[in-house]
Amino acid sequence: MYETPGGTILRAAHQGIEQLTLDRDTLHYKDVVAHRYAEVIYNGLWYTPLREALQAFFTVTQQNVTGVARIKLYKGNASLVGRKAEKSLYNTDIASFTMSQTYNQADAEGFIKLFGLPVKVQALVDGK
Repeated sequence: MYETPGGTILRAAHQGIEQLTLDRDTLHYKDVVAHRYAEVIYNGLWYTPLREALQAFFTVTQQNVTGVARIKLYKGNASLVGRKAEKSLYNTDIASFTMSQTYNQADAEGFIKLFGLPVKVQALVDGK
């Protein structure tokens, strides 16, 4: 019952496509919710409002998760070796960090200062 080689392969492929089509925060939160969803189902709580609410979350987050993944199988391991998705959030024009209308390198300075502010405050509190 617990050995699922086909499921392992599908999960590796699906996670690879999710990494392309979901933003970082949604992907991280989805991992948290997935554990609770599995517990609900495992405990036989399929017809509960909680399961329905969790299902609504997955229905929304999985809308753009579609694509193709290549998986290499070797000695009991399933490794993602390639993937592509029409609705991928990865765009080479943006990822290259060249000057464009989408990304302005000057924005990075403010982001870095704001993102690092809690660490700076902690260092001041610690007397460093």
